Amino acid sequence: MTEVNWAGTHAYRATRIHRPSTVEEVREIVARAPRIRVLGSRHSFSDVADSAELVTLEGLPADVVVDRGRMTVSVGAGVKYGELAEALNGEGLALHNLASLPHISVAGAIATATHGSGDANGNLATAVAGLQLVTSDGELIDVARGDPDFEGLVVGLGALGAVVRISVAIEPSYEIRQRVFERLAWDALFEHFDAIAATGYSVSVFTRWGEDVEQVWIKSRVTDAPEEVREELFGAVAATVDRHPIIGLDPVNCTPQLGIPGLWSDRLPHFRVGFTPSKGDEIQSEYFVPRPQAVAAIEAMRGLGDRLEPLLLVSEIRTMAADRLWMSPQYGQDTAAFHFTWKREPEAVLRALADVEAVLRPFGARPHWGKVFVARASDIAPLYERLGDFVGLMERLDPREAFRNAWLEERVLARR
Repeated sequence: MTEVNWAGTHAYRATRIHRPSTVEEVREIVARAPRIRVLGSRHSFSDVADSAELVTLEGLPADVVVDRGRMTVSVGAGVKYGELAEALNGEGLALHNLASLPHISVAGAIATATHGSGDANGNLATAVAGLQLVTSDGELIDVARGDPDFEGLVVGLGALGAVVRISVAIEPSYEIRQRVFERLAWDALFEHFDAIAATGYSVSVFTRWGEDVEQVWIKSRVTDAPEEVREELFGAVAATVDRHPIIGLDPVNCTPQLGIPGLWSDRLPHFRVGFTPSKGDEIQSEYFVPRPQAVAAIEAMRGLGDRLEPLLLVSEIRTMAADRLWMSPQYGQDTAAFHFTWKREPEAVLRALADVEAVLRPFGARPHWGKVFVARASDIAPLYERLGDFVGLMERLDPREAFRNAWLEERVLARR
C-alpha cells in the first residue's frame, strides 16, 4: 500500500491497511495484529498514526444518534466534523466549536486534542461525553464522563486502543458572523492582546511575522441585539472583501465574511466543506504556551521574523480554555497557540523549528501532537504531570504493546 497525508507531505510506512465495515471486524483485526494504529482522515503531519499495519474506520456506519435528554450525539469514529455538522443542522443542533477546517475525523481530532479558538472554548476533546474502545486483545469497552481514567482516555494519542464510537456534547443551533481586520500594528497587538482575543466568540490572528499583523478574524455569535459594526480594531481596518488567511490566495474556499450571519458550521471553520482547505501542499506545526505568557512569547517570536517569513505561508495565533484531560496541551492551563503553515521545504522547516522551539522553550511550550516538531520525549515529558498515569493506562489496556510505535517512544514515553 501507499498512503500519504492530506497535504501529500507525509508518507505512511505501513505495509498493510485494513478497511473494516463493522466493529466486530475491527475487534478481529486488532486482536491478531502484532502492531497496528488507527488511520484517521490523514490530516496529521507527524508519525503519530503510523505502524506496521493501519486500520481505517471510514467504512464503519456513521449511525448518528441524538440524545436530547442528555444533549449528546454519538457517531461512528470515522465520521468527519463536516458530516456530523450536516446531521446536527437537520436537528437544529450544534457543537460548541469547530477546528479551522471541517474535513477532519471526529475521533482523530479528539485523540490529538485538536482545537478551535476562543477564550472560553475548550479544545474539541473537551466535548466528549463517552467513547467506545477496542483494546489490543479485541475487547470492546465503553467509558463515560465521570468514570475512572476517563480524563486519560479521551486524548489517547491512538496509544490505548481503537476508538470505534464517540459521544459528544451538543447544544441548540446558533449563528455566527465573522469580520476580518487588516494591518494591525505589533505594538497594538502587544498592548491590547487580551481585548482583541475577547472581541469575539472565536478569534484568529494571522501573520508572517513581518512588519505588521496581516489579518485578525473575529467570529461572533449572533444575538437578538443589533451588531455593533466597527470600522477599525485598534488601528486595523475592516476588510471590504472576503479574504484568505494566506495572502494572495483566492478566498473562494473560505467561509463567508463581511458580517453576513450564517450557521455555526458555516462560519466557525475558516474553510468550507468540499473545498481544498488552506493551501494543501504544506507542512504544519503548532505550539501552546500558558496564556499569561502569550504577549511575551509573541514578542520573543518577533525576533525570528526575518528567519521565518521566507518559509511561511502563514502563522496563526489563537487562544483556548484550560481542561483536565491528561495529555491535552491545555491540561491545567488556559493557552495561546502559535500555528505555522510552512511551504513544502522539509529540511529548511526542521531547521526553522529548532529555532522556534528554542525561543518558545522558556515559556513551557507544548507541541501539537499531530503536527511536525523536533522536541523529544525528554523535553516534553516534564510538561505533562499526568504522563506517568497515562503510561500506566497504556500498560493496562495494551499490555502487548500493539498500539505503540516509534513516534510514541521518541516523542512521548521518554524511554530510549
